[in-house]
Amino acid sequence: MSKLPKRYTAFMETYPEIGRAYTELGAAVADAGPLDDKTRALIKLGLAIGANLEGGAHSHARKALDAGATPDELRHAALQALTTIGFPSMMKGLSWVEDVIRKHEESTSGGAV
Repeated sequence: MSKLPKRYTAFMETYPEIGRAYTELGAAVADAGPLDDKTRALIKLGLAIGANLEGGAHSHARKALDAGATPDELRHAALQALTTIGFPSMMKGLSWVEDVIRKHEESTSGGAV
């Protein structure tokens, strides 16, 4: 699993009850239907791109990779934004996906990309 952002871990340590409730809500939503981890992460990636949430896009791209998605699947998910939210927004989302892919490839190749 990817390393959690410091801001997130600090929040969870500062507000443990809210953190537990948030984690439980996320688990309940995940368990409410038949979608697997990879599919949910790709959907959430698209939602984050559509909402212009860079941190969310990075997070869900990492989660999708951790769940077995390929870099090309992440790119394809980002491309889906083109006809819904427009070329500039899709390009922004695609650049966020590329950020995560690059860091992932650096970490899995020992930094030699």
